[in-house]
Amino acid sequence: MKKLISTLLIALVGGTASIGLYKIAGFDKKEIVFQEVSNSPSSLTRFGGSALADFTMVAEKANPAVVHIKSTIGTTRTSERRRQQPQSLEDLFDLFGDSPFENRRMPQQGAGSGVIISEDGFIVTNNHVVDNADQVEVTLYDKRSYKGTIIGTDPSTDLALIRINEKGLPILKFGNSDAVKVGEWVMAVGNPFNLTSTVTAGIVSAKGRNINILSSRDNSAIESFIQTDAAVNPGNSGGALVNLNGDLIGINTAIASQTGSFAGYSFAVPSNLVQKVTEDLKKFGTVQRGYLGIIIRNLDANLAKELDLNISEGVYVDSLLSNGSAALAGVKPQDVIIRVDGNPVKSVPELQELVGRHRPGDIVTLMLIRDGKEKEVKVTLKTREGNTEVVKKSSQTKFDQLGIEVEKISDKELKQLDIEGGVKVKAISKGKVSKYTDMREGFIITRIGNKSIKTPEDISKALENVKGGIMIEGMYPDEEGVQYYAFGID
Repeated sequence: MKKLISTLLIALVGGTASIGLYKIAGFDKKEIVFQEVSNSPSSLTRFGGSALADFTMVAEKANPAVVHIKSTIGTTRTSERRRQQPQSLEDLFDLFGDSPFENRRMPQQGAGSGVIISEDGFIVTNNHVVDNADQVEVTLYDKRSYKGTIIGTDPSTDLALIRINEKGLPILKFGNSDAVKVGEWVMAVGNPFNLTSTVTAGIVSAKGRNINILSSRDNSAIESFIQTDAAVNPGNSGGALVNLNGDLIGINTAIASQTGSFAGYSFAVPSNLVQKVTEDLKKFGTVQRGYLGIIIRNLDANLAKELDLNISEGVYVDSLLSNGSAALAGVKPQDVIIRVDGNPVKSVPELQELVGRHRPGDIVTLMLIRDGKEKEVKVTLKTREGNTEVVKKSSQTKFDQLGIEVEKISDKELKQLDIEGGVKVKAISKGKVSKYTDMREGFIITRIGNKSIKTPEDISKALENVKGGIMIEGMYPDEEGVQYYAFGID
């Protein structure tokens, strides 16, 4: 018996490949300054007694500042599993010429868009456009092409900051996304289906949309999208959403579709959040995020009736984390948050966005409803660790880069396999191994390069001074023969 399931498929617009982070060094350390514009009335053209939007000037202003991004994964030639012994390490590591390891994975490419936000080459795009990239190519409106370098990414907002080596570039200024109103005209600028410099128009359909599309390891995803009906398709990801002044009010990120192509609605990260995230990525390499430390849910009419409240919109505090920012400031369970720093809060996404614009150590002012009365509480935001220190960008060891979890083999297994030592791959996650090889869980590593592996610590030691490529030698307990994996590692 078949069930008819009607679901809304949320398609990430843009990069078809999940593509990666560069190791960055040697960039100018001075703090980037992003330009922000004031809210001035959008331009309208009068025709036949009605007001019609004029997009020509907007397109002329926005097009030069929107770039086309191509991201490539798997550019390093890699070897697949082989059963024969290579004649020499030189043969194995000839990854850029003829090699006995001829099977190579074809590079995968993804395409998207980006917005120039500073004259010296900083560009904001979506994380999913450049995630895990080996190469990033940026093509400007005037067809000039550059190699892009990833400065930092933030999966929690699906934003990334990249840079090209150029000066005097056209930019889009940040507008105030808080001032955006439902029903106003907007224009989307990007490169759908590799059709460069494409503009489409529509209106703002809604604000503060949570479509449950983002995920992050620490459950810190922030979804408070601007929803529009401007046509957005694959390739538009990371492109600009602008108002009729040509101000950047959002970064196009996702579409609602049952087919993968535009079906009526698209979603953009609000510019106020974009500005804060990009500033953090430039200055710190990672986002500085403060947390209230509360468990929350939307207030609706049913909950309001149950709690005998005379309001039906806001964010209800279910519980608080002990020693969290909100608890220390005096917030209590059953409080209802209705404003943050004077901004109305009607839903959880809106609260998350407003708090997400702040760093640890910042003070936010919450307006609460408690026992039917308004109460103002000032909260000093802290990190998840409970302090206000700057969060440093994590640096991976070469072992971390492999993306594997290993365990020592028992003496019984060693005897059964007739080997002197080795470690078993217990789990494989995102990393070099999954990216460049078809290694499976259960593989037993016996040698890396010319070093024998008997304990997990031996792997770290074997990788310490390695540059270029590595060879991993080992076997599968249920298969005959020695097998090899080789790939590049920095």
